[in-house]
Amino acid sequence: MDKKMIKRIAMSVVGTTLCGMSVGFFKLTAFGVDPFQSFMAGLNKVWPISFGTLYIIANAALLIFALVFDRHYLGLATFINLFFLGYIVQFTHWALRTMIPDPNTFARIGSLVFGVCLISFACAVYITSDLGVSTYDAVALIMANTWKIGKFKYMRILTDFVCVGTGTALFFLAGEKVKNLFSIVGVGTIITAFFMGPLITFFQEKIAKPFLEK
Repeated sequence: MDKKMIKRIAMSVVGTTLCGMSVGFFKLTAFGVDPFQSFMAGLNKVWPISFGTLYIIANAALLIFALVFDRHYLGLATFINLFFLGYIVQFTHWALRTMIPDPNTFARIGSLVFGVCLISFACAVYITSDLGVSTYDAVALIMANTWKIGKFKYMRILTDFVCVGTGTALFFLAGEKVKNLFSIVGVGTIITAFFMGPLITFFQEKIAKPFLEK
């Protein structure tokens, strides 16, 4: 196994792990979850089965999408994401709540900023490793690189806003009240939807690609 392949495997594992950890920071902020989790929360309101089971079903649907249109994006990171991400999120959130049981506003804002940067950096790292991405990340990559609709950062903004909009619609369809919407959509969700795509591109160009090629 050559040095570059070892780097790619390490980037895939580290990037996916950091991605899960970042969601734990989002949960600590209570400012809203990332766009895909917002969609999942809305879907869970309409289809109130075990979240773990629902997560597998949703990702299986996206997996089929990737298999049909460009299976190149499926690999090591895809399956780490599918089977281990939930446990990483759960552990990180537990650890943060243990260390900061009652976070004040400054701690929450700090966690939000760090979480947005961390999830963007993590995605940049494992996307650049080219050993698979999450089934959700694959959608924007296929739109950008396979279908050639537009640049990845814009396709990511588009898919994120579709997730937020659909999650919100499903939330209200389930009969939930407006005052409860902030449990799934908040300022953190909107900030992530706007900035995650451009930040992923920035971290790819400035850190991930130079590290892989070094």
